[in-house]
Amino acid sequence: MGTATRVGRRGGAREELSADEAVASLRAERRGRLAVDAFVRFRYADGFSHARALAFQTVLSIVPAAIALVGLSSVLHTQRIGEVVELTIGRLTTGPSADTIHQVLQQSRERAGSGGAVALWFGAAFSLANVATAMCQIERGSNRIYGIERDRPFHRKYGRGLAMALGAGVPLGLGFVVLVAGPEIAAAVSQVYHLGHGAAAAWAVLRWPVGLLLALLSSSVVFRRAPRRRQPGYSWLAFGAAVHLVLWVGLTLLLGAYLRISGSFDAVYGPLSVFFSLLLWSYLTAIALFLGVAFAAQLEADRTGHRDPVRPDPETESDSEAGRDTATRQ
Repeated sequence: MGTATRVGRRGGAREELSADEAVASLRAERRGRLAVDAFVRFRYADGFSHARALAFQTVLSIVPAAIALVGLSSVLHTQRIGEVVELTIGRLTTGPSADTIHQVLQQSRERAGSGGAVALWFGAAFSLANVATAMCQIERGSNRIYGIERDRPFHRKYGRGLAMALGAGVPLGLGFVVLVAGPEIAAAVSQVYHLGHGAAAAWAVLRWPVGLLLALLSSSVVFRRAPRRRQPGYSWLAFGAAVHLVLWVGLTLLLGAYLRISGSFDAVYGPLSVFFSLLLWSYLTAIALFLGVAFAAQLEADRTGHRDPVRPDPETESDSEAGRDTATRQ
């Protein structure tokens, strides 16, 4: 159970907060203090635990989805899409894990037509269920960050999670993939569809605004729909989503640089290095997401005048009251 203070509205007002109010609040507050308070809110809302759970759900979504997409492409007569996905994954994986990934994807493609299609469809459904569960985990973590101790009822929570998985989770994932694997996707598409250098050059320029726009819009939808409260407008929440994207891009670049420079990672984990790097990347992504939620929550809390991100410690308060009673009796 988290101990973050509950974020309310000023005077119980129901006004629609917008970007203008967000800019005014940012100008009125010291940026350093706001960032520190947002991190404190994230920490006392048990943000790291929620991030670990979300990372686990992310990995359970990505791995079966990739295998099912490659395998089912031959059954659905969309082999070229499967080839693009397989080539992209092959270009992203290097070292000892590349052979393992290649064998798994090759087996899923070859056995799809000989009784393996049922397992692949089950894997695709399992991946979608995990995306919906991940959205429910975002609701749980966001509620604690906003100081809300109870989630929505079961049917509303998971029904909303499924709707968000289709309406926001898939575009958010596409935006991340475009940003992370843009060059690899361009090379794979060019190889499969025999595109010229002009198309690859255009994609190299367009992938950044397209990926950032998809990720920003989807993050704003998640920030507005996930918590169990009446959220501000999308333009207000876009500031928290922007913090999330800046942190996510920075952490992804740092992790990528470490994996490229350091040769010890592949040496230690061997064929499992790609799975451990995926786990680490998912964890950093989840931390960045909840830190963005905490920034949006703290920005709204500062606007109401209740800046303290954490509820007072009951033990400290009782000790202080006991000390005051002792001093009064003396």
